[in-house]
Amino acid sequence: MAYVTRLHRPLTALVLSFSLVTCSTDDALSPPGRIDGGARVGSIGPVHVDAVPAEEVAAYPAATQPSTFQTNPQHAAPQQTRRALPMLDSDEAVATGAQPASVGSSAIPQEGVNMDAMLGVEQPVVGLAEEQSNDIAEGNASQPVVGGIGDENVRQLGGANSAAPAEANLGYDPDLPPLSPDKMAAEQAQRARAMEQQRLQRTQEPQQVAFLPRANNPMSTPEYTGAMPGSEIACRQRLKKLGVTFRDIPRISNGPSCGIDYPIELSGLSGGIGVKPAVKLNCEVTEAFAKWVKYELAPSSRYRYWSGIKTIKPLGGYSCRTMNSRRGNPMSEHARGNAIDVGKFVLKNGKEIDVRKKGFFAFREKALLKAVRSDSCKYFNTVLGPGSDPFHKDHFHFDLRTRKTGYRHCD
Repeated sequence: MAYVTRLHRPLTALVLSFSLVTCSTDDALSPPGRIDGGARVGSIGPVHVDAVPAEEVAAYPAATQPSTFQTNPQHAAPQQTRRALPMLDSDEAVATGAQPASVGSSAIPQEGVNMDAMLGVEQPVVGLAEEQSNDIAEGNASQPVVGGIGDENVRQLGGANSAAPAEANLGYDPDLPPLSPDKMAAEQAQRARAMEQQRLQRTQEPQQVAFLPRANNPMSTPEYTGAMPGSEIACRQRLKKLGVTFRDIPRISNGPSCGIDYPIELSGLSGGIGVKPAVKLNCEVTEAFAKWVKYELAPSSRYRYWSGIKTIKPLGGYSCRTMNSRRGNPMSEHARGNAIDVGKFVLKNGKEIDVRKKGFFAFREKALLKAVRSDSCKYFNTVLGPGSDPFHKDHFHFDLRTRKTGYRHCD
């Protein structure tokens, strides 16, 4: 097997070399004897125009191109004169017979091509557009046609000069026989009397106009009428149940941005707790303040000092001013009586607790003030105090400001 593998490559090369030598000999590439070896391709001459019939020349004209074949002088055909082909649809083409006379010219006559005559239609066919145009010209259009659009003289075509349609006869019925002249006159007189009665009735009746009251601004609060609404009455009833001491005072109005429609003056809270000086607030914030003092502040002070609250000293209630009394700021909640500021708490044992920031060793006071900050957020929407900003370093600020997101700010 080893000898066979070694001899395989040399034998393959030998066979390929023998095949190439055989194909390159003259005997293998020479044409057979039946082929005429004397004739050469260059002896074939081009076809001349005169040898082609006139009908074929007219039907298939071609441009004259020079021949690229080399002619043999021994077999060359005699040279013939070449002439240009006539143009189609010309008199020369018809005269010489290159184009039959029956083919005719393709020129369009001046009056156009009559397709009806070519198709054998005796009566001319009227198109839809031509028919509608004739109807409009004759005034027989089924729909009104208006002319002069874009100008000042707008008119109806086809019916402008015609008389106005006669008034409909109410007594006419196509299913009944026509009325006699006497009955026709009686019905017309009755109709005239009915029309006159309707005209008199319209003139005598007073004109009625629907009127709906509308506020200047639908989103604004209703105008002050003086009568206390039910919500304010219910709020005052809840204050009495909480043991709040207050009195109603006249309306406060200092322009569109400041005022209280139904103010009260707060002077005391549940458990005999005094509010000195008295403050002017609205009823909603008064109720929230009373609940916070009763349920959170008083129990927290008793737990830490074994003494209840005697007096609360507020620093402000209603005040027509901006936030932090700074020019350009929005109006404060104090401008609506919706906020209260507290500066001191006085216990029943005589101890005063200032809300200012305490020292390191004031553990009970700091614990009470921390409880004030955290517990009051259950009743108010905004709670600010010492540490919130420099404007509230000496008092607590409580208000019921309403925010669209429902967010409560307790700092």
